[in-house]
Amino acid sequence: MTRPRVVLGVSGGIAAYKACELLRRFTESGHDVTVVPTAAALEFVGAPTWAALSGKPVSTDVWSSVHEVPHVRIGQSADLVVVAPATADLMAKAAHGLADDLLTNTLLTARCPVVMAPAMHTEMWEHAATAANVATLRSRGVLVVEPAEGRLTGADTGKGRLPEPEEIFELCRDVLERAATGSTTGVLDLAGRRVVVSAGGTREKLDPVRFLGNRSSGRQGYALARAAAARGAEVTLVAANVTLPDPAGVKVVRVESTAELRDAVLTASAGADAVVMAAAPADFRPVHRSDTKIKKAEDGSAPAITLEQNPDILKELASHRPAPGTVVVGFAAETGDDNGSVLDLARAKLARKGCDLLVVNDVSGGAVFGADDNEAVILAADGTAVDVPRGSKGALAHVIWDQVTTRLPSA
Repeated sequence: MTRPRVVLGVSGGIAAYKACELLRRFTESGHDVTVVPTAAALEFVGAPTWAALSGKPVSTDVWSSVHEVPHVRIGQSADLVVVAPATADLMAKAAHGLADDLLTNTLLTARCPVVMAPAMHTEMWEHAATAANVATLRSRGVLVVEPAEGRLTGADTGKGRLPEPEEIFELCRDVLERAATGSTTGVLDLAGRRVVVSAGGTREKLDPVRFLGNRSSGRQGYALARAAAARGAEVTLVAANVTLPDPAGVKVVRVESTAELRDAVLTASAGADAVVMAAAPADFRPVHRSDTKIKKAEDGSAPAITLEQNPDILKELASHRPAPGTVVVGFAAETGDDNGSVLDLARAKLARKGCDLLVVNDVSGGAVFGADDNEAVILAADGTAVDVPRGSKGALAHVIWDQVTTRLPSA
């Protein structure tokens, strides 16, 4: 079996050292990687390092091995080109079609998916010239990942940090898999779309040390956010009590309670094309919260806790759409009971909530929670149903987005 051929472009930023970890993940997972650093990148990480990690000679200019025409052949033969870090200078050259070194020549000749992971100071990322270049690249089908927020060079902090290498790798693997399957809807079919995804389980405080919660790990919501980013969407992920690393290119808003989740989702959803409520909000909250730890009673009696219902975020979104044509997706974790089967209860919930799609999980015996795989039935308001067999949560995420894209109004 032919190994996927990846070109790892590295431009001249301090984050070049992180590309070593990205390269290691590609090679250890069986990818054939050719590293193409710029001259400036070699000031940060030398050619011997790239050669040792990739197991291949490193081409640094168009004048080496001229008989093999590397400035054309490398891009022509690639299944994916990823540039990490991508500096403002590199993106400016790529946007304007300049080709003064091996990497920019490779970008011009590549006919495969191209991913760029920018890294620079906040002022450079927010500059009008950079914004225009990014818009140009995206309009041509390049997946330019939103940089992360955090510590930059020196004491500076802000937006412009390179996303973590393991998350860039997961996004690239996602792009490669979709390209390999020949997706009929296009690799970047969510480009230009704004989507909101919620994930995790909310917690309702009983006292300073105890809470009401559930077993949701947030893995499915994070898979949905990662998949949407890999398809070109601008993604906001509202995460309730999740400890997973932030997906590359995704804005993460952290919340704890259902009320906080509601406020964050409604704020993020203004003008959104799609909202996917994969989080598991607590249905109830204590009417009164103790400011001190609730103590055990000497007579062995248990305290009485009065609960009230939390707001129904999914129903509110469906009945008051954030924008005309917004597609609203809900999740139903069901076990079935005396009132009906899992699907019977789910169909009733779909009608009650008023959303466009409902992803139904049978969680009998604690299935799904915290697992790496999932299976589901996607019910639609028009009466159709899609059975998704057991597979990775990432695979299910793409099936969900496939269903969403067919319902989005024309951009």
